[in-house]
Amino acid sequence: MSKRQKKFKKLLISVVLVFWAVIAVYGFKQTDAGAASSDLQTVTIGYQKGDPFDIAKQRGEFAKKMKAKGYKVVWKEFQDGNSLMQALKAGSINYARTGDTPPVSALSTGTKLTYVAAGSSKAKGSGILVNKSSSISSIKDLKGKKVAYTKGTSSQYMLLAALKKAGLSASDITWVNMDQSSASVAFSKGKVDAWATWDPYTSQAEINQNAKLLTNGVGITNNRDYILAMQSYAKENTEVSKYLIKYLEEDMQWANNNHSELITMMSKSLKVSKSVVKKMVERRTYGISAMNSTYAKEEQQIADLFYEENLIENKVTISDSGDYKS
Repeated sequence: MSKRQKKFKKLLISVVLVFWAVIAVYGFKQTDAGAASSDLQTVTIGYQKGDPFDIAKQRGEFAKKMKAKGYKVVWKEFQDGNSLMQALKAGSINYARTGDTPPVSALSTGTKLTYVAAGSSKAKGSGILVNKSSSISSIKDLKGKKVAYTKGTSSQYMLLAALKKAGLSASDITWVNMDQSSASVAFSKGKVDAWATWDPYTSQAEINQNAKLLTNGVGITNNRDYILAMQSYAKENTEVSKYLIKYLEEDMQWANNNHSELITMMSKSLKVSKSVVKKMVERRTYGISAMNSTYAKEEQQIADLFYEENLIENKVTISDSGDYKS
């Protein structure tokens, strides 16, 4: 073998050794990363488009902070609170973000829920819509009319409470139960006279569907966000809940202080115009805090009214669903 061939052979051996060394190091790092990933506790969160968790998901900081504490966040999107309650009960999610009514309905059927946290009021963005050209000018004018709503959601309580405040009963209107997407279509085609709903549906209808708010929720309902978990999970994961509230509140404060960025971000998430999101964002203040007795009393009002109206079969005591501080 010539000197040239010997040099080439040594060079080839060196290259092969370096190659295998690189592969070994990469493999070790991948194994190490896999081990690190497997050490993370998975926390699955159910949310709806445009809600506080959606903001946290889109911004990205929440998941990073949770990961630093040893938790991997998995997001699952749902259309309404009823679906979220079913998923929570089935164990496919650990936390659910809903409006004020779904947990009351779930508790009445025996679902063992815990209220983990509550949000600030969304009353200004929730309400009853009518067409701008409609002759309906007050809640009393709804008598004998068809009103779209979604059973078991905040729209049902808001509509019922609005009727009661105006001196009407539930039987004075025709209740048209449908999901919010179907309600939007029915409203735009004039198949219903009014529509009880919440943002972003409200702002979208006002801007794109020639709608106006007959009334918003102010003085009727605070229509808060609620973060819920099954009692067994909440009891065993108090640390997770603590971090969840802390980091979600940080996102809410960011939302309050960065409207321009928030509007751009949520416009993409919701797939609606910036003008729709701007209307939604500018009529609310974001916030999340641990559940307390004040929020529990608000929920109790819903539970009591639903029981009085025979909308739930079993009486619900909200204070049984958490340890609240005054």
